[in-house]
Amino acid sequence: MSLSITDNNIAVPPALAGQREQAIYPSLSGKRVVITGGATGIGVGLVSAFARQGAQVFFLDIAADEGAALAASLQTPAVKVAPRFLPCDLTDLDALQACFTQIEALAGGVDVLINNAANDDRHQISDVSAAYWDQRMAVNLRHQFFCAQAVATGMRARGQGVILNLGSISWHLALPDLTLYMTAKAAIEGLTRGLARDLGSAGIRVNTIVPGAVRTPRQMRLWHNPQEEARILAGQCLPERIEPEDIAAMALFLASDSGARCSGRDYFVDAGWYGA
Repeated sequence: MSLSITDNNIAVPPALAGQREQAIYPSLSGKRVVITGGATGIGVGLVSAFARQGAQVFFLDIAADEGAALAASLQTPAVKVAPRFLPCDLTDLDALQACFTQIEALAGGVDVLINNAANDDRHQISDVSAAYWDQRMAVNLRHQFFCAQAVATGMRARGQGVILNLGSISWHLALPDLTLYMTAKAAIEGLTRGLARDLGSAGIRVNTIVPGAVRTPRQMRLWHNPQEEARILAGQCLPERIEPEDIAAMALFLASDSGARCSGRDYFVDAGWYGA
C-alpha cells in the first residue's frame, strides 16, 4: 500500500488519513484500547484512528466477516501494532466476559474502553413485545455497563483509565419510530454520570460522546436518502455531514492526557443539529 500524508513524521496510509486534520496524541501510544462494535460504521473510524495513534487495539463485534476484513486492512507498516478482532455477541454476557478475560491474558489489562456497539432499528410502539424490549436494551444499553464492569477492577488497581460511552442525538431531538433506541441512549447519559462518580476516586474518567447524523454505509443505505439528508443539513448549524472520523477525533481527545480533567459529561459531535 502506498503511503501519504505525514503527521509528526509518521507516514499514514490513505485509508487511515481521512479528510480531516487529526492530531497525534503521544499519550495514546501503547495504550490498550477495547472498542465494541468496531467492525462497521463509526466503529471503523474509531479502530482506524486509535491504531494510527500506536495504540494496542482490540475490537469486538458480531459481524465476523467485516471484522476480519478490517483487521487485515490495517496490517500495514504505518500501523505499529495491528488491531486484533475478537468476534463477540455482546448480548451474551458469558461471551462478553470471556472476551475480556482473553484480552486480559493477551494484553495484561485495558486502559481505554469505548462502548460503541448499538443498533437503531426502527419500530412501532404497537409492535413492541416484552421480548423485543429486552432484546433492544441488551443490544443498546446493558452491555455498556457490563463492559465497564469488566475493565473497572483492573483500572482501579492501576489508578487510571478511560471509559467512553456512545450516546445519540436521537432522544435529544425526539426522532420518530425510535422509542426503545432513544430510551436506551438517554439511559447511557445517566450511566455515564453514575460510573464517573463511582469510579472517579480511582482516577477513572467516564464520558459520553453524542454523535449526530453520522454518514455511515448503514445509514446511507437504510435511512439517509436525499430528502432525509436535506432535512438533516437544514437542521444543523453547520451544513456539512458528519463522518465517522469526526466522532473518532473527539474520542481520541477524551481518551488522551489532553482530556485529563474531563469526566461525567456529554460531548456532542452533531454540527449543531437542533432538528428541522
